[in-house]
Amino acid sequence: MSDETSDVWRRDEIESPCVQVCVVHPETRLCTGCARSIDEIARWSRMGAEERSAVIAELPARSPVPKTRRGGRAARLARG
Repeated sequence: MSDETSDVWRRDEIESPCVQVCVVHPETRLCTGCARSIDEIARWSRMGAEERSAVIAELPARSPVPKTRRGGRAARLARG
């Protein structure tokens, strides 16, 4: 592709934070790959640059998977 042709496809938009690990955690309702909510993922293409920037800024503070365990084997044995 020549430079002129590639310029046609170049866009000045904030790229999606998607890392192609698309699994939504059932408790947090956030994608375990990019930490966005289902709503944010669905609206991403319609968001403006300011809204996308705000989402990107929030992502490092999000925890898509809870840090605590639910009990594992010990909890199942205690219930039994």
